[in-house]
Amino acid sequence: MNSDLKLANDNIAARHRKARIFRMFCAGVTWMGAGLLAILLIQVTVDGIKWLDYQFLTSFPSRFPYKAGIKSALVGTLWLIVMIAMVSIPIGVATALYLEELSRKGRFAKLIEINISNLAGVPSIVYGIIGLAIFVRGLGLERSLLSGALTMSLLILPVIIIASREAIKTVPMSIRQAAYALGATRWQTAWAHVLPASFPGILTGVILALSRAIGETAPLIMIGALTYVAFLPEGPMDSFTALPIQIFNWVSRPQQEFHELAAGGIIVLLIVLLTMNATAIFIRQKTEKKLQ
Repeated sequence: MNSDLKLANDNIAARHRKARIFRMFCAGVTWMGAGLLAILLIQVTVDGIKWLDYQFLTSFPSRFPYKAGIKSALVGTLWLIVMIAMVSIPIGVATALYLEELSRKGRFAKLIEINISNLAGVPSIVYGIIGLAIFVRGLGLERSLLSGALTMSLLILPVIIIASREAIKTVPMSIRQAAYALGATRWQTAWAHVLPASFPGILTGVILALSRAIGETAPLIMIGALTYVAFLPEGPMDSFTALPIQIFNWVSRPQQEFHELAAGGIIVLLIVLLTMNATAIFIRQKTEKKLQ
């Protein structure tokens, strides 16, 4: 009896040691990643902060580093964000709502779910090839803002759909049952009760998806986004450039000044990204307070 108790205590002690080792390993990996990120941010800030001025933000790209700016890339990025959101959010949320609340759970719905899950892991360059084949050449949209927005919408749609479905699943079944008890249809229940209750979670997925879209370069290169643009786009069918493309162009040049300009462009891109995320988080918190 004593030997069995001793053996059990030894097993528990061994499992605790393994748990501590694994916890230390995970903590070490986490802090290593955080340290590398901090080093990169410090290096980018040191190289690029001296280029951040009014002239940098209001000038077009140039062959001369001290005359170069990021105006066309910044405006093109803002155009892209707005157009991507207008295309991807309604389609992604509507698809998630249909699959989770309105569709019949058959083989066809299962096939759609599997394909969406698979598409979420497809490399971004593949979406660039699809956008080039369908939007640029197939539909004749050329190398326009609309082609870029549609291509990037394809890229983030699986993320929005999956995140929205998970948010919809968290809505308590009692809300649906209460709506049915009052005579509401499935559509009325989904639209008026389930969707508002899941909106904070959906918005979180949208933030992550748009954050990915704003930093992608490969799909925009594939559809032919310009690396040098000395004008501002005035409509969806105009040619464009974006911050990731401009940063890529500067990094590929041999002069050290252009590398520092690229660091300044990265800082601007991070500011745009953080501003967009902060706005979305503010809207989400306001919505959560209303629901409470």
